Amino acid sequence: MATSPRIDPAYVNSQDQRLAHVLLRLLTGLDFFGHGFARIFTGTHLSGFAQGMVKNMATTPLPPSLTLVSGYAIPCVELIVGILLLLGLFTRAALVLALLLMCVLMFGITLKQDWNTAGTQLGYGLILAVLLFTRSRYDLSWPSLFAALTQR
Repeated sequence: MATSPRIDPAYVNSQDQRLAHVLLRLLTGLDFFGHGFARIFTGTHLSGFAQGMVKNMATTPLPPSLTLVSGYAIPCVELIVGILLLLGLFTRAALVLALLLMCVLMFGITLKQDWNTAGTQLGYGLILAVLLFTRSRYDLSWPSLFAALTQR
């Protein structure tokens, strides 16, 4: 009778898992930072992005004023989330904020019936949820590093 392999508890919390978590957090932070930075500081700038969003969402039942406000807020939230994830500060709050942003974006994009983008947003949501779910075990952000140092 074959026995199942035993998982070494030390392996479950290894440096590779911590490194993978940190690199995924940094990659996600770069993505959010890049979205926010590009939409605020390059191309048509923030007002151009917001106006483009109103035009893009014109076929939905959303009022243009709500879409315009969202168009100004979304890049700012993306930039803040990106900075926090890159710096490893307030990672829980940043991940929750990013997931709430994805809920807002999902609502709008499903009203538009853009299912390809909705699928992409589900991917973002999954990555954010994994980062949030595994944060307490694998997080190597500044606050968790300081806490670990003070506990020794």
